[in-house]
Amino acid sequence: MQLFDVIVLVVSSLLIGLIIGYLLKKYRVAAQWQAVMLEAERTLAEATAQSKEILLQAKDEALKLRQEIEEEEKERRAELQRQERRLQQRSESLDQRLEAYERRERKLAASERELEEMRNQVADLRAQQVRELERLSGLSQEEAKNLLLERIEQEVRQDAARVIREVELETRAEADRKAREIIALAIQRLASDEVAETTVSVVPLPSDDIKGRIIGREGRNIRALENITGVDLIVDDTPEAVIISAFDPVRREIARMALTRLIMDGRIHPARIESVVEKAREEVETIIREAGEQAIYSLGLRGLPAELIRLVGRLRFRTSYGQNVLQHSLEVARLAAMMASEIGADVNICKIGGLLHDIGKAVDHEVDGPHALIGADLARRYGRSPAIIHAIAAHHGEEEPQTVEAVLVQAADAISGARPGARRETLENYIKRLEALENIANSFQGVGKSYAIQAGREVRIIVKPEAIDDLATVRLAREVVKKIEESLEYPGQIKVTVIRETRAVDYAK
Repeated sequence: MQLFDVIVLVVSSLLIGLIIGYLLKKYRVAAQWQAVMLEAERTLAEATAQSKEILLQAKDEALKLRQEIEEEEKERRAELQRQERRLQQRSESLDQRLEAYERRERKLAASERELEEMRNQVADLRAQQVRELERLSGLSQEEAKNLLLERIEQEVRQDAARVIREVELETRAEADRKAREIIALAIQRLASDEVAETTVSVVPLPSDDIKGRIIGREGRNIRALENITGVDLIVDDTPEAVIISAFDPVRREIARMALTRLIMDGRIHPARIESVVEKAREEVETIIREAGEQAIYSLGLRGLPAELIRLVGRLRFRTSYGQNVLQHSLEVARLAAMMASEIGADVNICKIGGLLHDIGKAVDHEVDGPHALIGADLARRYGRSPAIIHAIAAHHGEEEPQTVEAVLVQAADAISGARPGARRETLENYIKRLEALENIANSFQGVGKSYAIQAGREVRIIVKPEAIDDLATVRLAREVVKKIEESLEYPGQIKVTVIRETRAVDYAK
């Protein structure tokens, strides 16, 4: 494009010069024409020189461009040749792989045919063997399979029963050992006095002359005291003593305190008796409240209702076989808490359940029923948790223990009541009562063995399975209970459990 512009420029310059020369020649003098011509020639020479230079430059640039284009074309051809070679190599590789795959497919097809032939041969041989086995054994294939499965099942059941028995024995032995350790540790840590405090109902007199003043004119003093306190005063030939008889220990204590003060004061008449009894009643209530608060404080418990604390304090005047019930409840709470801490159970539930397990004895003279169930109702009424209520209700077997805490409270109650010196019942009477229970159970037909356990609170009867069936065990339990109720006198309740089991024993020789 530059060369063309230069040529156009040169041609234009020539034309302009010719036109100018013509005009100068025509209108100007010759000198001017000559100058113009010289200028035109000079301009033309310069234009010619420039055009040549431009033409040379254009040729050089065109040559360079051509060389560059040729080099690029060579590189592209070389790249195309390399790509063609790579494609050729890939194509050859693919052809080789395809041939290898085809060879493998042919080999696999041949192998499958061989396997199929071998399978057919094995199936034929198996069928022949099955037919031969059926002919020799006289059993069909299904019958032989069932027989084999039955034998295997029997062997597996026997092995499983043996393993279960061994594990059960080992577990029971380990559990017994651990339980003995925990109970022994709890008893050792408690280390309480063997004989608990008892409540007496005998008021000593300074002399026998005071008996007449206690009776009063025509017995008005003794009648007033009995009516106000709700007790019976026995004034007999016992020297220097008056016996107070009442089923309610709190009433008996009020009467004892009032009578003691009247004797010390010397003024005994109905009006004075009423005043002194009222003061004694207030003092006993204060003693009850302080005893309950002291028991709660000694165990580190909080949040118990005031009325429940008062019922706990009432246990201070309640005894069972000579054992003070409040001291017994504190022992049970501590023992259950110690055992709970050893095995990781809830210590707080065991403490409260142990303390309240005999709370029903505080009102059992006023409410009918077993003291365990009465105590459970009281705990429920005062908003205690279901776990505590269950521990109270189950400590004598009225309910089956369902929690670890209930079992611990039951065990602690048995430990506290059964340890030497805890209760005043003589050994002879205790043994006689247990023997009587076992004799009643053994008097029925079909009974193999019977055991009086839980300090006479439960009788377990093992019957002969060939003589008594499952339905007869229920009838036997009812008959034993009826005979115990008719024949014996006993505190609380006695649980009768009838067990019927079949045992299979064999020996490997």
